[in-house]
Amino acid sequence: MSLRVAVVGVGHLGKHHARILSSLPGVALVAVVDTNHARAAEIAAANGTRAVVDYRELIGQVDGVTVAVPTELHCEVALPFLNAGVPVLVEKPMARSLEEADRLIEAAADAGVVLAVGQTERFNPALAAARPLITDPRFIEVHRLGTFPERSLDIDVVFDLMIHDLDVVLSLVDSDVESLEAVGVPVITNRVDIANARLRFANGCIVNLTASRISRDRVRKIRFFQPSAYVSIDYATRKVEVYRLVKGDTPTPAIEGGEIEVPNEEPLKRELADFVEAIVTKRAPTVTGAAGRRALGLAQAITDKIDAS
Repeated sequence: MSLRVAVVGVGHLGKHHARILSSLPGVALVAVVDTNHARAAEIAAANGTRAVVDYRELIGQVDGVTVAVPTELHCEVALPFLNAGVPVLVEKPMARSLEEADRLIEAAADAGVVLAVGQTERFNPALAAARPLITDPRFIEVHRLGTFPERSLDIDVVFDLMIHDLDVVLSLVDSDVESLEAVGVPVITNRVDIANARLRFANGCIVNLTASRISRDRVRKIRFFQPSAYVSIDYATRKVEVYRLVKGDTPTPAIEGGEIEVPNEEPLKRELADFVEAIVTKRAPTVTGAAGRRALGLAQAITDKIDAS
């Protein structure tokens, strides 16, 4: 029997949720939901399913939903499903406040169901290939630069773009953030469009992050510096380079390395497959509600620092 799933919100990202879920084995995409009925009908027709305007109609008819509506509606839409015992994957940022995030986490725990957060970069095959090589990062440099978008302008660049990298860093550095500095500038919109944050972890690791949605070029790179090794990930091209210091018989150590093999897989497909597997096997998803909340909390702390400067 197929797992019955639906997508609530089929805008820029939700349409890809529908495309992928409609093709996953063991999954039946039973509906797509959007307040724009023409849009819902268009995406439904493209994926062989039905269009729904009111998401509440689906409670009792689905085994899981993904929520890709604007951030300000995440809690409002996801909560009724969780309260009804329906597993939910909610896009990042998981909510517009920590209070709302806590409500989602509590509802999922009370119902004993999966709550996953769509931090898609965690599923990038380049990161998966590099993860075993990242053992003790001392300095991490992150650049996530994009051209001006026509979407996600309801949130600033920290919650829109930087939060991807905050989640990745938090999953790799086994320590707590001890202090942070941040600066941000609203350039085109009335929200911060470019931001830089410098994090110091209790274990001594320093992380420098830059996020921009007003750049001419698209850049999505993260570099790790650790004793005797350097790891570079290009999320966009899904390439990983690794260089190591190798000590031999000669007085001068050699540097060895280069590009490593990375599987050609779509991150969002891996994310949605993980959500489906978590529901079926009743295990925790790779990015839990707690992980989503931690990234949200750090993004909020950075934004608060910017606002105070």
